[in-house]
Amino acid sequence: MSALSNVSTGRNRLTRPMLAVTATALLLTTACTEMQMDDGRQNTRTGAAGGAALGAITGAILSKDAAKGAAVGAVVGGIAGAAYGGYLDQQEAALRNDLGSNVSIVNTGDRLIVTMPQDILFATNSSTLRPDLQGDLVTVARSLNEYPRTTVQVIGHTDNTGDAAYNQQLSARRASSVASVLVSNGVSSGRIQSFGRGEDQPRASNLTPEGRAQNRRVEIVILPTT
Repeated sequence: MSALSNVSTGRNRLTRPMLAVTATALLLTTACTEMQMDDGRQNTRTGAAGGAALGAITGAILSKDAAKGAAVGAVVGGIAGAAYGGYLDQQEAALRNDLGSNVSIVNTGDRLIVTMPQDILFATNSSTLRPDLQGDLVTVARSLNEYPRTTVQVIGHTDNTGDAAYNQQLSARRASSVASVLVSNGVSSGRIQSFGRGEDQPRASNLTPEGRAQNRRVEIVILPTT
C-alpha cells in the first residue's frame, strides 16, 4: 500500500467519529428544541437527549463501523436516559403533591433539590429538630423509600451572621439531624451523605432579613443511580 493510501485510510478513520459527533450535535439541537415545551416530562426528554448523545459518541468510538456504532449507541443511550429522567419526573410529581407550601423543589434535569428553610425546622442556634415540624421530612423519607434507586445528599446552609467557623459547624449538625430523621423513617444510611456548607453558598443577599432567611436552609439533593 502506498504512503498516499495510508494517509487516505487514516483520514477516513478520523472522519468517521467526527461524523458521529456531528450527528450527535444535530440530535441534541432537536432534543433541546423539544424540551422548550412544559408538559411535565422535561427530565424524561433531558435524559433521553443526554443519553443519546453519550451513547452515540461511545458507540462511534468503540465500534469498527463508526456510523453504525453511533446510531446504535444513540438509541440505547436515549432509552436509558429517558428512563433515568422519567424516574425523576415521577418522584418530583409525588413530592409536589405531598409536601407543604414552605418546601421548594428544583428540578435540574439530573437531580431533585428539595429545600427546607431552617427556620421551620430549628430554633435559633439549635440543631435539634422541632418535633412538631417534622412532617415534611417524614414525607420525603416515604418518597425515598418508594423510589429506592437514588442516593441522597443532605446539605446545611446558614446566613453570615456570627462566626464563620461556628456557622459551618451548625450547618453540619443540622444536616446530620435531618439525615437522622430520614434514616429513622426507613431510608438506608448507606444512601445518605450529610454535610454543611455554612455561609459559603448563599442563595440571596445577606444584607436584608429576607435574604438571610432564604440562606438559612437545608437542601435534600436526590440523585438517581444507574
